[in-house]
Amino acid sequence: MLGWRRWAGVALDAILPQQCFACGAGSGGEVLCDDCCAALPGRARARCPVCAIETPLGQVCGVCLRAPPPFEASRAALDYAFPVDRMVQALKYGHRLALSRLFVGLMAAAPRPEADLVVPMPLHPARLRARGFNQAAELARPLAQRWGIPLRLDGIARDVDTHPQAELPWKARAGNVRGAFRVRGAVEGLRVVVIDDVMTTGETLAELARTLKAVGAASVENRVVARTPAPG
Repeated sequence: MLGWRRWAGVALDAILPQQCFACGAGSGGEVLCDDCCAALPGRARARCPVCAIETPLGQVCGVCLRAPPPFEASRAALDYAFPVDRMVQALKYGHRLALSRLFVGLMAAAPRPEADLVVPMPLHPARLRARGFNQAAELARPLAQRWGIPLRLDGIARDVDTHPQAELPWKARAGNVRGAFRVRGAVEGLRVVVIDDVMTTGETLAELARTLKAVGAASVENRVVARTPAPG
């Protein structure tokens, strides 16, 4: 029962004629036409290696230099801007599973992480029941397989059903996720890669990294589909 929406999305992707998600032109069975795929915002952008925000030469940004986050590295395939924002929302709320395959291909273009374990950002059980699937898990499965790194889908529990971060002021987001996670299983000494769809302020990923480090994880790296550009 939990996954019926997920499988319905897969079936619709398979039987309906494919048009480009962004411009509506024929896309030859792909989610995007070649032109729109090449024009996705943030592709091959120079980014801070720690938090994935844009920097002129790919150097560590000033924020990470002044106050290093609890994770060691982050990589984002795209910017969270049109049409990527609409695509992510269509995956999460419209069950457009074909979009996850596009996102995985873009994320897999980055170098393979030097890691021992892959975990997806978890959903609270109530949100998982309402949505029918965890979009981060849909990304994590094929990425872990491509990288040849063990995957632990139930490695993190989300015990607090936090208010959606996107609906909160930036300064309120750290407190919103404090104490939200619990690690299941041993991670002591392991290099962990966390998979998620969007990194906005990074507070949710930071709280998860703190939780993993508190039980002995050696390092934490984030891999996300998209990074919200810095304000202004």
